[in-house]
Amino acid sequence: MPVRKIPKNYLSVTGSFSSAKNGKSLGHEFLLERDLMILLEFDDTVERFEEQPVKIPFKKGIKPYVPDILIHYLPNSFGETRQPVLGEVKHTDDLKKHKVKYAPKFEAASRFASERGWEWRIFTEKDIRTPYLDNLKFLREYHSAEPEASLQQEVIVYLQDVRGSVTLESLLQKLCPTEDRVLHMAPAIWHLVATKRITVNLKKPLTMKSKLSLPGKG
Repeated sequence: MPVRKIPKNYLSVTGSFSSAKNGKSLGHEFLLERDLMILLEFDDTVERFEEQPVKIPFKKGIKPYVPDILIHYLPNSFGETRQPVLGEVKHTDDLKKHKVKYAPKFEAASRFASERGWEWRIFTEKDIRTPYLDNLKFLREYHSAEPEASLQQEVIVYLQDVRGSVTLESLLQKLCPTEDRVLHMAPAIWHLVATKRITVNLKKPLTMKSKLSLPGKG
């Protein structure tokens, strides 16, 4: 449960992020925070994450500092679990402009995290706003929209027969003799990508030349 209620702010875009991973909606104070949540939601190593997670006293007479997020991870294949990450989300120009103001807060947060066996990290737009995020935003629209099962199966069977990767362009040409068919098949393909039943390099912008394959077959 967040220790601080996010106030309405007419200078930034506050709102909520619906998280299936957490089973609830989480508040965000800025769009950059929401964008980080999108990345965490799609990250298979992340178990859950909390917004406004802890209060950290740092100076007498001043209200405690509340970082933006606390990230918890799942054990890896060796049974090892990465330490939780306590984080702040800030734009780089904001960090430069208010460097002196933020310094005591961040120092206190670093100590607080270290005492609990956590990692302390500052996330900026350079970490968050990449082609990978753009792709996840696009795929998010298709995640919960369930296409016809027969269309999904047709794609999977074709990729099984190929036993490798094919471009999106080639896949649509093979499965769609008409433009109307493309309109139905494309959402099915993106749903399979969004639900990780088809793999594609999401670190690069998605195009008709993007190569698709079944997990472990690309």
